[in-house]
Amino acid sequence: MIRNRNVWILLTGEFIAGVGLWLGIIGNLEFMQEKIPSDFLKAVILAIGLLAGIAIGPLAGRITDQMKKKTVMLASGFVRSISVVFMLIAIETGSVWWMIVFLVFIQMSAAFYFPALQAAIPLVVKERQLLQLNGIHMNVSTLSRVLGTAIAGIFLTMMSLSMIYVLSLTAYALLFGVTWLLEIDEKQTKSLPDEAKKLNTGFKDVFPIIKGLPIVLMTLVLTLIPLLFIGGFNLMVINISEIQDSASIKGWIYTAEGLSFMVGAFYIKKLGDRFSPYSILFTFSFIIGISQFLLYFADIPFMTILAFIVFGFSVGCFFPTAATIFQTRVPKEFHGRFFSFRNMLDRLIFQVVLLLTGFLLDMIGLQLMVIVFGILSFSMTYVFYVKFRKLKTGSSLKETPGGDLA
Repeated sequence: MIRNRNVWILLTGEFIAGVGLWLGIIGNLEFMQEKIPSDFLKAVILAIGLLAGIAIGPLAGRITDQMKKKTVMLASGFVRSISVVFMLIAIETGSVWWMIVFLVFIQMSAAFYFPALQAAIPLVVKERQLLQLNGIHMNVSTLSRVLGTAIAGIFLTMMSLSMIYVLSLTAYALLFGVTWLLEIDEKQTKSLPDEAKKLNTGFKDVFPIIKGLPIVLMTLVLTLIPLLFIGGFNLMVINISEIQDSASIKGWIYTAEGLSFMVGAFYIKKLGDRFSPYSILFTFSFIIGISQFLLYFADIPFMTILAFIVFGFSVGCFFPTAATIFQTRVPKEFHGRFFSFRNMLDRLIFQVVLLLTGFLLDMIGLQLMVIVFGILSFSMTYVFYVKFRKLKTGSSLKETPGGDLA
């Protein structure tokens, strides 16, 4: 895999795009802190962009299955670059409305890019290499996030907010250039059975596939647990910064969570060789709940950092395992629509959690909110585990260590 040219191109592109993305996210938070006092209103504005991504999801999935993955990635990368111009206008005019236009376009481009990327990964490596590549890919993504947030934090003290977005635009332009170098063998798409081609109409074709694969359905449901934390991540970081009256804690949180995520994503290959995928998913779902309870002590810097370290390591193990299950169990001819559906589902849950987080932060505060979220995570993990045991006992689902599932 280390000699695979396409792997290096995908990883390089992910790193460049990640740095640009997180420069923009930190810029968004800075802009909103200056213009918008309410946490709930911040959540509403962020949710508008997510809603646009959800609305275009079915079209994105259909197009991803019908066209070459590289073409879809190039087109979405171009739109992502153009969207930054709207944010530059927002800064120049001080208008939140132009920021909303920026969020809509960048989320729409992401609705195409990420399903195409997830569908492309199984085309560039062998199936037995997928878990390792997913871990490495997420590590690169996290490294770009750590560096992007660190660079943004430093640059905000050295240059204007507009220049932060110019750097973000430069990163997106580099991603567009790197994507041109991809050489993916997509003969699988051209040789699909006639029945699969006829079915290439939308999400309604994916639902029977999901229903017929209990392992895929169960994994989809389990991903709700980390999303309960991730959905309000940025709002919680802002709130913790205000509780501790410290701007620097934001950088420490992103860095600690990012580095621990990388450790988890690096270590998952060893865990995958010893334990079944569902042992990994259920264990770390439970630990995510623990990390939420730890944030009850958000007024203590050490406990705050510890909570995000625990969470980062947990999702670093959780997400590569879930991604590998999806890539290996869902038929390749449905990858575009499936990953678009999953992307849309994630965005919908993200949006609900984002609005809920903003509302609860305004109404009951961070410390009571994380207790509610922790109880929800524990309850959901227990319910899903009981259902899983019933499936396993009924021979509807079989699993073995090392990631072999039937």
